[in-house]
Amino acid sequence: MKAVALLSSGIDSPVAVYLMLRKGIEVIPVHFRQDSTKEEKVLELWEILRRYGNLGEPLIVDFTEEHVPAFERLKRLGKERWTCVLCKWLMIRRACRIGHEVGVRAIITGDSLGQVASQTLENMYIVSQASDLPIYRPLIGMDKEEIVSIAKRIGTFEVSSRKEPPCPFTPRYPIVRGSPKEFIKILRQII
Repeated sequence: MKAVALLSSGIDSPVAVYLMLRKGIEVIPVHFRQDSTKEEKVLELWEILRRYGNLGEPLIVDFTEEHVPAFERLKRLGKERWTCVLCKWLMIRRACRIGHEVGVRAIITGDSLGQVASQTLENMYIVSQASDLPIYRPLIGMDKEEIVSIAKRIGTFEVSSRKEPPCPFTPRYPIVRGSPKEFIKILRQII
């Protein structure tokens, strides 16, 4: 089986990729570029992860340039609290399109329940609606200590932990329990 994985420069998604590689899944990593520092880290993580299984060449998507207008419209609507949910929804939607192009059966993310704004149960439900492919979340029930322990063991922690610029779009108070109906209304106004 083949799957597309969202691969960021952080700690979680490389661990998710590793766990799926161990299960024999062929993984095609997709990185949504924000800046060169994060992209360089992702390429280093890819080099480490390919030791563990059938890991395809990383696909780099210039996400920021493509989606900045949507984030700006969200802000003009006074709905910037929804930025993280919208961002993840857009990533999943794009990963799904890529998945269909390359013939995969699923999408893999590094989501761990409740860690950040887009990873609450309510917000994951909203984000999942962006895909018609199943979304595998191998870290879903793990806590941060478990994820960090695996990252250290497989050699990705040091790379992921290096300093990098923060996301320029993260709102001060992200929505944590989004309403699907409200999200659909917002989406109609910005996309």
